[in-house]
Amino acid sequence: MTTQSGTSLLIHLAGAIALLLWGSHMISTALQRGFGTPLRHWMGRHLTNRWMALLAGVGITGLLQSSTAVSLMATSFTAAGTLSLAPALAVMLGANIGSTLVVQLMSFNTEIAVPLLILSGFVVFKLRDHSGFESAGCALIGLGQMLLALGMLSATLGDIETTPVFHAVMQGLEGDTLIALMVAIILTLICHSSVAVILLIASLAATGVMTPATAMVLVLGANIGGALPPVLNAGSAVARRLPLGNLLVRGAGCVVSLALMPLLGKLAAGLALTTPQLVVMFHTAFSAILAVIFIGLTGPLARALERYSPEEERPADPGMPMYLDEAGLDIAYIGLANSVRESLRVADMLNVMLDRLRALFATPDPLKAAEIRQTDQSLDGLSAAIRAYLADIGQEGLSDADADRAQEILMFVINIEHAADILSSSLTQLATRRGQRGEQFSEFELQNIGLLHTEILVSLRLAITAFLGEDLPAAHQLVARKEVVRQIEATASREHFRKLRDDKNAWAESGDIFQRVLRDYRRVHHHIAAIAYPVSDRLSDEEIITGEERTDA
Repeated sequence: MTTQSGTSLLIHLAGAIALLLWGSHMISTALQRGFGTPLRHWMGRHLTNRWMALLAGVGITGLLQSSTAVSLMATSFTAAGTLSLAPALAVMLGANIGSTLVVQLMSFNTEIAVPLLILSGFVVFKLRDHSGFESAGCALIGLGQMLLALGMLSATLGDIETTPVFHAVMQGLEGDTLIALMVAIILTLICHSSVAVILLIASLAATGVMTPATAMVLVLGANIGGALPPVLNAGSAVARRLPLGNLLVRGAGCVVSLALMPLLGKLAAGLALTTPQLVVMFHTAFSAILAVIFIGLTGPLARALERYSPEEERPADPGMPMYLDEAGLDIAYIGLANSVRESLRVADMLNVMLDRLRALFATPDPLKAAEIRQTDQSLDGLSAAIRAYLADIGQEGLSDADADRAQEILMFVINIEHAADILSSSLTQLATRRGQRGEQFSEFELQNIGLLHTEILVSLRLAITAFLGEDLPAAHQLVARKEVVRQIEATASREHFRKLRDDKNAWAESGDIFQRVLRDYRRVHHHIAAIAYPVSDRLSDEEIITGEERTDA
């Protein structure tokens, strides 16, 4: 065989592997973009016990065809505190089983399915009446590409198996367990897809130059390699707990399997299976047995991981982001969840500023004023980080629902930032001006400031409820409270004017300060109430669409 023909075969092999990986990537990203948010909401509400979590991991991985995507999804829940680590570990046990179902599906002879899948995917994609059609169409095309790639692999490997180089490589793997294991681990790390590597191993096994023992060792390496990327990419100790637990489970299974490899080899010899069938069945049995063994140990394992990876101390500067990790930039719903968590920190800073401002009105203190301004600077820095992060989420496009949610998060952060600027630049200055002149606010003024302050705190809690829970009644109630605040301001202004109309000197300074305080408090409330509008508009539109669909039905 000439050098050119050998080079041509290598190019065909690399192209087939690339097409296999691209098809897997298309399926995962398309389904995450189109259906990731509903799946995420479902997981957050229904993963109440380990058995339900196990089944959820199987089903969602079978749908997304990516245990890594499920790992990132579950990790975002555990990092946010909405899902405890024990059921999250059960999700990963199920995800490992789900990935084997994908391998099972791909192992059948589906030559006729390739053109049907690509054609149907194209037709569904062209419908485009709903973002779900586009995502489903891309997923079908990706599945067809994976099946096409497997056919190309089989044909290419059939030609390669006669080459001396191929036989030398395979002989190098035979009998050297460590080398075979490391080759599979490194290959899976490079490909970032254990499914693709398992399918490649099955294709190599079909050439007949691989013993069952070597094939099983390669499968074990692919399982370890598939668990490594989430551990290496984890941005914090809390985010590292779940992927580390998954790696420990797979690693323990691999150690035991390697120790029992002579026995497993004899068992495989007694089965009426071809080597490719053995690869698929061993991969399935490995994940299923680990799930059965460790499903009852998720609690102790979770406690051990929590001790090993304690939550990191918060940064000294509260303006430094804590949850904006890079993993969320590729998967929209994880990035949006990270942004929501940081946005709640922004709201907490505003609440702290409000508390300090009220104390400042009662007792002028330069230190409190400096603390308010420092908190505002930290809030501005965190707000800028969130805005930049939102701009980078979903480089491959956002679904309509995710784009709307990103806009809501952006408006939440911007309005909170504007409210904080008023507190820092205007209200803090007004509160300290009298202290500089040796005067204090009167009991009447403090009473009305306190009323406005209380109303703003109530509205801030409503704004967080509407934003976090996407709560339409809370959004409507928040908008309605604008009139309450207006009435308090108008009543206080009239009464204050009546008290000071006969004292022109007092009005020139004291009256003007109080009137400006009333106005600025109303401006703060205006920005807080504005948080309700994006949520209200979107949820109202969804109710209208739902009502129209019911009417049509």
